[in-house]
Amino acid sequence: MLIEKEYKFYAAHRNEELRDKCSNIHGHRYGLKCSFEVERNGSISTLFGEFDEKVEPLIKQRYDHGMLLNIHDPLLQSLNDHMERTGENLKLKLMNGPTSVENLAFMLFTEITELGFRLVRLDVRETDSSVVTYTIADWNHDRETVFRDQSPCSIEPIPSQLS
Repeated sequence: MLIEKEYKFYAAHRNEELRDKCSNIHGHRYGLKCSFEVERNGSISTLFGEFDEKVEPLIKQRYDHGMLLNIHDPLLQSLNDHMERTGENLKLKLMNGPTSVENLAFMLFTEITELGFRLVRLDVRETDSSVVTYTIADWNHDRETVFRDQSPCSIEPIPSQLS
């Protein structure tokens, strides 16, 4: 049986590797639709609130109103210099690769799965008309090929970025 839950967050990003409008800093209202595989235990399987108790804090603390940034983006050094100089703490979600919606789907799938849920599908809406559907098969493939020789795509912020 599947239970679907939807979440949203706002975040800025840029893809510095592209030579188009997406290389500029811009933002999205991201939408997530999580499809969790659950087992029925009597008259219920899993309460909706059990997902919210873990997934909502993950989204709010790590993503919402922050900036997704590739650790290899030259902008990171400028932002770190700014934070050191001003004492300001910017909310940066660092990624080990470009901030594409495909890589974001991998990172979110990983982090939600690490919460102990059996996530089988994740739809990531970047705009009103653009959605990436990312399945457990995609996740397994990416872990074995794309991210095999790298640390996980989810990278914790450096201490100066913690609020």
